This record gives sequence, structure tokens and C-alpha cells, in this order.
Amino acid sequence: MVSLPDNPSPRVVVIGVGNLLMKDEGIGIHALEALQAIALPPDVRLIDGGTSPDLISYTQAGDKLIIIDAAKAGGEPGAIYRFRPEDLAVEKGVLTSAHELGVVQNLSLMSLLGNKPAETIIIGIEPKEIDPGLELSPELQQRLPAIVKVVLKEIGLR
Repeated sequence: MVSLPDNPSPRVVVIGVGNLLMKDEGIGIHALEALQAIALPPDVRLIDGGTSPDLISYTQAGDKLIIIDAAKAGGEPGAIYRFRPEDLAVEKGVLTSAHELGVVQNLSLMSLLGNKPAETIIIGIEPKEIDPGLELSPELQQRLPAIVKVVLKEIGLR
């Protein structure tokens, strides 16, 4: 577990989730890489969550958590969705993500431990291709600047 300071000020933690070896499944990581090229305030922390994000290690009470991940919700490829954790309820069947269950379990455990972020937002991106490959589909590559803009707005920068 990561050691955190005793009285840190609230911060924003952005976790990109995905598998870079499966084309659009890696959109969260690609978006995170694009955010790394931008000068962000020191209270914004960018984390590569890979395929199994350990939210507990990187967030604490008071933080705003933003998760970027591929999400199949039935829209056009590249559609950008904004969800809250309660929208991820598996029984609702509204959203499917390869990492949905891990995120829900992490947030539930964080709540039990009194370590739940003040706010959690999930930015889901409708994939086109989830097949072996390192590149995003042309549709998602084209939407990457819009995805970054949505995340920057969530951070409070634009």
C-alpha cells in the first residue's frame, strides 16, 4: 500500500484503465498519455491503472477520482459517457466494461474503510475495435482531443 501524507489537501486523481495490446480497450491509457503532455496543477495526479486498477492505493478521502476506461453502452464508436459509481451496478445492465467489477469492488471496499473519495466520476469511451493491436481505431484516435477536453473540464481546468 502507498504511504500517504497525514493532512494532504484534496486533490484530483485521474486513473487511466485499459489494455494497450487490445486496440480501443487501451483508450484510458492513451488518454492518460495525452494528459501527461499538458502542464497540470501539482494537485492533479495521473495514474496508469493498467487492466486492474488498485484505486485504494492511489486515492483517499477528500480526493476527486476520475477514471477513464472503455465502456460499451451501445453508442457510436468514440461516444463519451459520464457515469457515477452507482451507474455501474452490474444488475442494471446499462454499461459493460472489462474493469467494471474491479472498480465497483474497490469503491465498496474504500467506503467500508472510510477512504472513499469525495467524488468519483467515470469517463467511459465507446470502443469500436477490441482486437489485438497497439493502435486505437481511427474513430477513437480522432476523438482523443475531445476525451482529453472532457477530463480537463472534470479537473476544473476548462
